Amino acid sequence: MQHDNFKHRAKDWDKRSNTNTKTIGGAILERFALHSEMELLDFGSGTGLLGFEIAQHVKKVYGVDTSASMLEQLSAKNTPELSIEIVHQDIIQTPLQRSFDGLISSMTLHHIEDLHLFFSTIHSNIEEDGFIAIADLELEDGSFHSDNTGVFHFGFDTDELQRIASRSGFRDVEISQVNTIKKPHKEYGVFLLTATK
Repeated sequence: MQHDNFKHRAKDWDKRSNTNTKTIGGAILERFALHSEMELLDFGSGTGLLGFEIAQHVKKVYGVDTSASMLEQLSAKNTPELSIEIVHQDIIQTPLQRSFDGLISSMTLHHIEDLHLFFSTIHSNIEEDGFIAIADLELEDGSFHSDNTGVFHFGFDTDELQRIASRSGFRDVEISQVNTIKKPHKEYGVFLLTATK
């Protein structure tokens, strides 16, 4: 397992990321008709902010992340009434041997170096007619993070990302801006990429 870049940030993560994730969760719920038989994969689940937003509407959410410290925070929030099943694994290097009705992800893609490998790998983990909903930053100048350790992309060219997803076998690929993160020095656009298999 790779180095845990979030070890010193996990405890305070929810304080700074909550509003953006709620907005992304709302956009996903508007786009897809989720139901109580669905099992979804939350890629880069972190502390479960997005996963818990969505888990109320489906049968089960599996939260996958490479950061043990973030998953510890997620685990502490699990209750008998609402929980996320934890998967501590790099599923790009060691793919999961099962499929899901959909994949959700918030602000994780910029930490993935090989986008072609990512989309082709997750394609095999999605059921036929299943969906993906991936939110991340529009192109930026590298100033979004105060520390760019583990950041491989300063946001994304959404047209190029759309092409990569399509070439990996996804259809009906759409990208729309769903939020703007305002920081003292700048504003950053957040998009949601949605597609079906």
